[in-house]
Amino acid sequence: MLFPTVTFAIFFIIVLPVSWLLIPKPARWRLFMLAASYYFYGYWNARFVFLIAFSTVFNWTCGKLIYRTERDVVRRGIVGVAVSGNLGLLAYFKYYDFFVSSAQNLLDKTGIHIAPEIIAITLPVGISFFTFQALSYVIDIYRRTFEPVSLLEFAVYESFFPHVVAGPIVRAAEFLPQLKEKHDPRRVDASKAFFLIFLGLFKKVVLANFLATEIVDQVFASPGRHSALETLVGIYGYAVQIYADFSGYTDMAIGLALLLGFRFPQNFDSPYAAVSIQDFWRRWHMTLSRWLRDYLYVPLGGNRGSRRATYRNLMLTMVLGGLWHGAAWTFVVWGGIHGGFLSLEHWRRERRQELGLPEPADTGWRRAGRRFVTFQIVCFAWVFFRAESFGNAWEVLGRLLPWHWFEGAPAVKLSIILAIALGIGWQYIPKDVMSRAMAAFSRMSPVAQGVALGFFLLMTNTLGPRGVAPFIYFRF
Repeated sequence: MLFPTVTFAIFFIIVLPVSWLLIPKPARWRLFMLAASYYFYGYWNARFVFLIAFSTVFNWTCGKLIYRTERDVVRRGIVGVAVSGNLGLLAYFKYYDFFVSSAQNLLDKTGIHIAPEIIAITLPVGISFFTFQALSYVIDIYRRTFEPVSLLEFAVYESFFPHVVAGPIVRAAEFLPQLKEKHDPRRVDASKAFFLIFLGLFKKVVLANFLATEIVDQVFASPGRHSALETLVGIYGYAVQIYADFSGYTDMAIGLALLLGFRFPQNFDSPYAAVSIQDFWRRWHMTLSRWLRDYLYVPLGGNRGSRRATYRNLMLTMVLGGLWHGAAWTFVVWGGIHGGFLSLEHWRRERRQELGLPEPADTGWRRAGRRFVTFQIVCFAWVFFRAESFGNAWEVLGRLLPWHWFEGAPAVKLSIILAIALGIGWQYIPKDVMSRAMAAFSRMSPVAQGVALGFFLLMTNTLGPRGVAPFIYFRF
């Protein structure tokens, strides 16, 4: 059940008032929210409700055992079982065919021909997100930074429908304490919530879908039919598309959670205004970046060891982060590109310190240059993220060679250029301007807000791809 659908609109219109009616009775509210979240999650395939239920019971049990056990060796053993169980579940559903086919290809090159059984495994929606959330819960209990909660509370946390499908990755320490707070519907910042929901809707339905249908899908489907300029615009278009798609969805998730009385962490902070790859990862999918840092990079040793160990830890973290996004070697390369440039930036900083060189003056021109270079690196990596295969990626990049720049570019339209400019320029709007706009919206009367949101929805309907509004996609 996707957010921008009639089905979800009806679902949420029912859930929201019932949720607030039950909020004075915590046990009943939790049971209702668990049932609503399971219905939401199982709407596409009800069988997967048993999967998330199993994950909930398994991780809650592991957390309880870790908390009650005093012996370190036993605690380490239990957390090892928990990590292995979660990663094993993720590996089976998401990576089984990938690992089997990769092994078969490798053996074929050595002259060993086998025909392993390929199982058509349906990938459960959101398994990467709720698995990482469950892992953070168990590991935080092991680190004694968090105490276990009841099974019902943990079940609500893991399955809470605003974030279960596509994040953000909300940690237990960020969500579970809010279950114990006294929520008051009169104190909900509904204006901010609706602002975020409609902002996310515009990003996802108008900006992302428009660029996908008008240029990106065409360029990556048939690179040989497009000139260098069309290809470059397609690559930039994909950079905006994936940002608008992902950040738009999380904007809606944050807004929906806010209407229910819960605060989610920010997930995107103008990533294309970053001045380095390290800065990019402080701004892009921030909840994943922090998760990888705290539960993978730091346990591997972080930057506490030798320089070589630091580079290894950076590369492993980013490569595994790439693999988390999808079961293909192109995702591994995407992560490797980011890991390589993170290592290069780390080496440059250390080298400058060793030589006693001062930091260059932070001028406007220097920041602009760093932002330009960083954006080009990010877009280069996005080619592998989007491409169906290595051959497809190299074919796209090959179209950027000099002799293709003399070809025509009929696919490059003014509307596409304006959409890309809007997607990138949006991120250079000062935060105080957006804050003032949100504050101005909140000061409007309810009638004026309704008129503004109605007009915004009408505009979204008009500007959406082929004039199709998100609320026309019936999925009953």
